[in-house]
Order: sequence, then structure tokens, then C-alpha cells
Amino acid sequence: MSTDKVQELIENIKLLTVKELSELVKALEEEFGVSACAPVAAVAPASGSSGATDSATQTEFDVILSEVGAEKIKVIKVVREITGLGLKEAKELVDGAPKPIKEKVSKEEADGIKAKIEAVGAKIQIK
Repeated sequence: MSTDKVQELIENIKLLTVKELSELVKALEEEFGVSACAPVAAVAPASGSSGATDSATQTEFDVILSEVGAEKIKVIKVVREITGLGLKEAKELVDGAPKPIKEKVSKEEADGIKAKIEAVGAKIQIK
């Protein structure tokens, strides 16, 4: 269905190196005022929805240390174990509460972290 001219152009493009292809794309973008980036579709919330992510469909969660409690040293130890941070970094995280301990984790991992942190007297929020 393509014309001979288009087919010939395609065959010539196949012979280009990656660098040459990159240069071609930039030149076409400048010449025609377009972008080669794929458009990003905005997804509107379903009608009747407040726009908040439903926890039943949410797959990634943020675990946030909301309150340290009375056992700060124990909380620091558990934060180090969970995050792999050094002592100084873990202390700064705990001192800066409320702060995220881990982000974009599975529900199971978030629940496990919550159990460990709450076992030493701190409070956690999962969002």
C-alpha cells in the first residue's frame, strides 16, 4: 500500500546507525515542529469516585513512620534492618518523622514492615 517513494525511504532508514537515526529524529522534530515522544493519556477517575486510589486495586504502597514512640533506639535499629541505611541516616529518618521508610512496596511487604515497627512501639501509616 505504500508508494515506492515511501518504501525506498524506509529501506534507507534501515541502513542508518543509531546515532544517525537520533540525528534524523531531531532534524524532523525541528523541521516540522513535532515531537517523537509518545503522548501520555490522562485517565479520569470513574464516575462517583473521589479520585483516591482504591486499596483493592492499589499494588504499591508507601510505609510512613508517623510516630516514633518511647523506644527510639529500637526503632532506629528496626529502620536500619528494613532499609539497609547506616546508623546516621536511620537516626535522621527517625528524628524527621513523619517520614517514609519505604516507598512503592507490595501490600505484604508494607504489612511486614508495619508489624516490625509497631512491635517496638512506633506508629506506621500505609498509603
